[in-house]
Amino acid sequence: MSEFEDLSSNDKELQEFLMIEKQKAQVHAQIHEFNEICWEKCIGKPSNKLDSATETCLSNCVDRFIDTSLLITQRFAQALQKQSSVDM
Repeated sequence: MSEFEDLSSNDKELQEFLMIEKQKAQVHAQIHEFNEICWEKCIGKPSNKLDSATETCLSNCVDRFIDTSLLITQRFAQALQKQSSVDM
């Protein structure tokens, strides 16, 4: 394998690594965001235990946040696919 091919292989590995790290950072940011949103929405006053209404609210809030995030991600992916097919 030539030096150029080896460099190209390393570039690809680096790009894959960076993409995975970026995805991890996005997941962490989303977790932080829905923690903040759902806490504000569902937690009235902190106590030693969560009552069932608070647990249900938190669960529903997180589920809706995830559903919305997935929907937005899918729509962006569809838009990018349409754009790339138009550009060809």
